[in-house]
Amino acid sequence: MSHIRHATRAELDIIIDWAAKEGWNPGLEDANAFWAADPEGYWVACEEDMLAAAISLVRYGSDYAFLGFYVAQPAYRGKGIGLALWKRAIAEAGERTIGLDGVVAQQENYRKSGFARSHANVRYGGVVDVREPPGTNLIDAAPIHAAALIDYDRGFNPARRDAFLREWTKQLKTRRTVVLLRAGTIVGYGTLRECREGFKIGPLFADSETGADLIFRKLAAATKGAQVYLDIPEPNASARALCERYNMKPVFETARMYRGPAPDLPLARIYGITTFELG
Repeated sequence: MSHIRHATRAELDIIIDWAAKEGWNPGLEDANAFWAADPEGYWVACEEDMLAAAISLVRYGSDYAFLGFYVAQPAYRGKGIGLALWKRAIAEAGERTIGLDGVVAQQENYRKSGFARSHANVRYGGVVDVREPPGTNLIDAAPIHAAALIDYDRGFNPARRDAFLREWTKQLKTRRTVVLLRAGTIVGYGTLRECREGFKIGPLFADSETGADLIFRKLAAATKGAQVYLDIPEPNASARALCERYNMKPVFETARMYRGPAPDLPLARIYGITTFELG
């Protein structure tokens, strides 16, 4: 019988490597931010001291959690190990609403566990040839912006993400976050991170289509001919138009599903979700 327990910080690195082998293309320095979001949100199933399967159930406050990283090593698939791990993670959520971004083929299985489809999220990708836009209202995020950025982010998510965002928005060699200001107030922000292949932009939140375009160009200009990926909520026609404007094509799709009351998110201002793993 499998032994199910919390993953260690070192094991999270292994889980992210598994995700890379599955083609999920994680960022080069995602682990610290993922861990900060909920150090007790990562689970593994072990068979004779070998890691067999993993799942994450990251809790954002008392009302919301997000499920991801659901993967089993090939040798342990089809043996019920992953299902046992799934049930344990779901139980950890308590009464919280749970969100996930699941591959379309698994929608029916998730529905059997009480998840209902909300909308599609579509990954667009392509080489983006743009220059940084001029102006002084679009600047690199700094520690002085942290509190206001976290407050702004709350308007796009079902719960606050303080610990996660303090790590996610750090300026690193492989990561850049910019904020768009109007009269000193944040009206949009985005993060670019280098991944196993190319770069992903996420989140990309903005109060206007023009603002989203400015942030996108500011970040994409730094990729210098590499592939750029943006995961958009399919209902946001302006986000779709942004991708098409810069010759990006759909390459992957997930179903955003919720178990419990679905949050009322401002999809028209969400031009790029943060990650398929953590929402």
